[in-house]
Amino acid sequence: MDDPTVLEIQHLSKTYRSGRRDLTVLRGIDFVLKPGETCAVVGPSGSGKTTLLGLCAGLDNASDGSVLLCGERLETLSEDARARLRNRSVGFVFQNFQLVPSLTALENVMVPAEIAGRRDGLRRAARELLAAVGLVDRTDHYPVQLSGGEQQRVALARAFINRPSILFADEPTGNLDEETGARVTRLLFDLNRESGAAVMIVTHDWELAGRAGRLLRLKGGEVVEDRPMEAAAAKSGDVAARDGG
Repeated sequence: MDDPTVLEIQHLSKTYRSGRRDLTVLRGIDFVLKPGETCAVVGPSGSGKTTLLGLCAGLDNASDGSVLLCGERLETLSEDARARLRNRSVGFVFQNFQLVPSLTALENVMVPAEIAGRRDGLRRAARELLAAVGLVDRTDHYPVQLSGGEQQRVALARAFINRPSILFADEPTGNLDEETGARVTRLLFDLNRESGAAVMIVTHDWELAGRAGRLLRLKGGEVVEDRPMEAAAAKSGDVAARDGG
């Protein structure tokens, strides 16, 4: 029997209309991610990293190709069905945290589960996740009362509340200082190991990328490198220099 996959993209392309011409952002990408696998997507600005993440998560439609996410072929689903799939099986972490300012840390963590209709044991599960990211004493604080690093840790806890099959992270350390970014990175991979969720990260942060098991490098909308990350620490400086990172 073939190994299961949580994400499979085939011949994926994305073209936008820009004035009188077409702008192709991604060209014919093929990619498979298995349960528990971690992948860092790197490349220079404008290479298509965030566009790829959005297509994989069903936040945008491809111009060509196919996305199989958690057993569902996205191009066959309605917008409502995609939203239900994301809520049930997908976690998100963004550069700008995207917490609800009128909700406490605990309430922010609970939001995805409440949308899914989950009630039993929810408050306890949210508290346990906040404890796991070191915020057990900040549960009743609002985002404005939290530092950037604390907000991102709340966002991490929120991303895992529904026990997702896959986590998509878009520059999760981009707005953090080096020390705080390193702590968030450690927590992200700790939660990955504990949950078994696959993780796909778009990043310019080589400390973060180097922790992933796999490197996917884009340039000009195409995959120019796809390899295991065992030697990332030795090679990351050269690659970062090529990418302007």
